[in-house]
Amino acid sequence: MIIFYDPTIDSDHPILQEEEAYHAMKVLQKKQGDVIQIVDGKGNFYQAEINSSNYKKCEIKILEKKSTKKRNYHVHIGIAPTKNNERMEFFVEKCTEIGIDEISFLQCERSERKEIKVDRMQKIAIAAMKQSVQAYLPTLHPMKKLSTFFSEAKNETNKFIAHYQPENKNLIDHPSPFSSSLLLIGPEGDFTPNEIEQAIENKFELVNLGNTRLRTETAGMLGCNQIHIINSKIK
Repeated sequence: MIIFYDPTIDSDHPILQEEEAYHAMKVLQKKQGDVIQIVDGKGNFYQAEINSSNYKKCEIKILEKKSTKKRNYHVHIGIAPTKNNERMEFFVEKCTEIGIDEISFLQCERSERKEIKVDRMQKIAIAAMKQSVQAYLPTLHPMKKLSTFFSEAKNETNKFIAHYQPENKNLIDHPSPFSSSLLLIGPEGDFTPNEIEQAIENKFELVNLGNTRLRTETAGMLGCNQIHIINSKIK
């Protein structure tokens, strides 16, 4: 099933956005009168009829709207982008498919990448949302320094930072589910001792994600999945 994305569809005069309209009309050869499926990224699926043959202003008629219930817990991962941008694109794609609510890109002391193209990552998240037939698009935040992020995350609950040490507990062994969680994943050189100290001062719990050293994007995906496993205990 091919799904189109339009965050503004629920308006008085719905018009399919030009990029999606071009894909529908020019690439897939949809025509006036055809019925398509649209998601708004806010929890709603729509069945709509194409009312125009002009892809630059593709008017549509909403036939049906179906709202989906959002999961009863929130998943937020803060991650230091890798030098190889494709690996970070892979992380965004797969975590969107798994299910994630927020992604924050962090600049750490050992970060090799100083900037990230959020617009590009957004397109990848949109494609993954449509491919996995999900109704909610994750929020992607611009890159910011870890010290700034710490100050902005003071009110977050259930805060974890992945930093392998034998004495740290494994995240997957957390005894109970939580309605909101924030997990930090460091750069390829890991967090510095100074950053770990700042994390502890800001009430982050040090956790392991397993017994092996993981690549940054692998740790992010595994951590996201483990949070889902933990919260599957919620009835």
